[in-house]
Amino acid sequence: MAENWYTLRCKPRKEELVYQQMLNQQIAVYYPRLRVNPINPRAKKVKPYFPGYMFIRVDIDRLGLSYFRWMPHTLGLVSFGDEPASVPEHLILAIQKRVKEVAEAGGELFLGLKPGDLVWIREGPFAGYEAIFDARVPGKERVRVLLKLLSEQRQVPLELNIGALAQKG
Repeated sequence: MAENWYTLRCKPRKEELVYQQMLNQQIAVYYPRLRVNPINPRAKKVKPYFPGYMFIRVDIDRLGLSYFRWMPHTLGLVSFGDEPASVPEHLILAIQKRVKEVAEAGGELFLGLKPGDLVWIREGPFAGYEAIFDARVPGKERVRVLLKLLSEQRQVPLELNIGALAQKG
């Protein structure tokens, strides 16, 4: 039988270990992750797009179901009854495209921002000010916000790293 994509379940917060196991055993694996901007600077900077799951491409007849059921930190393949559920190639491609779009938009935190949304500036000389999200700036992780200064009645455009913002509300 040919190789197919399957969904592998992992124990909570063990995805990275399982991902490394798959790579070490030369099993094709797709582990979608997103960059995040945590409040705690020591917190992880990436998180799984599907916590507890990743995709593997294998010939299940050659390896067998028990291979993944008894692997450390895994809970086996997603199955219906005793039949592992294969994932169509086009779905994997669609997920890869979506994860790339989210990453290019600045990460999960700012995915839903639209021009006009209120944000807080968390870092830098304007920390603590409220601003209006205007646009993503071409280039890596930059945004333009409109800052209303007290002494002026107009809004001043300001470019910042996306990590300097917090979504209001």
